Formats: sequence, structure tokens, C-alpha cells
Amino acid sequence: MALQNEKCVLVLDEHLPLGLVVNTAAILGITIGKEHPQMVGASVRDQTGSTHMGITTLPIPILKSSAEGIKGLREKLFEPEFQGLTVVDFSDLAQGCGSYDDFTEKMAESPEERLTYLGVAICGPRKAVNRLTGSLPLLR
Repeated sequence: MALQNEKCVLVLDEHLPLGLVVNTAAILGITIGKEHPQMVGASVRDQTGSTHMGITTLPIPILKSSAEGIKGLREKLFEPEFQGLTVVDFSDLAQGCGSYDDFTEKMAESPEERLTYLGVAICGPRKAVNRLTGSLPLLR
């Protein structure tokens, strides 16, 4: 991944309460970091010699949309021009589970059309990510 040509964004449901916004962003960020560890820089030292773990080397805009908009965005990701993107989604089903085993079992029994997405993370070539999300406003 040549990072200068890459972009990563989070798109969150603008109607979520603050706690769910933060939780959704954290979960999406952890998974993107797992999938793209090269996005995380090396640890750094401050002037006094204390070490601080590396953080992302890419800016990650947090954008907003409605739940319906996120679902539509996710559907576009199945189009051939977007197949190279890394996509992480986080749904109401996932948010409501108490364990990963519970999530795995419930997801296996749930059709995709019944999921409501709280957010998605999208990473990949800057042009493709911009085509999908360039018109979305920042979440403030």
C-alpha cells in the first residue's frame, strides 16, 4: 500500500448518540488497523525520553450520513470498480451482542437486508474512496 495514494474514511450514522458514535469509531478503527498495520507509524519519544506508541500516519476523516445512506454506500461497494477497497462495517446486530460468539451466531442467522449499519470504514486508493464519499460532510 503506497500510503501517499491511499485514503481511509469512517462514515457514521449522524443520528447516533455520542456514546455509540465513539464506540462505532473505535471498533472500526481497531479493525482497519488490524487489516492495514502499515498505516500505524513507529513509536516516538518526547523530549524527556518517554515513549509514545505510534499512531496512524494517514488522516482519517469522520464523515456523516444517515443509516439509509450508509446502507446505500455499502451496496455500491459491490460494484466492480470498488472491489479493491477494504471495508469494515458495524451494525446494530453487532452492537447489541455481548460476545463475539454471540455475534457470530446471530450474524449467521441474519439476512443482510435486515442489518442497520451504524458505520463503515473504507480504505483504499484515494480516487475510489473519494468517488464514494467525496460529497459527504464531516461529522461535527
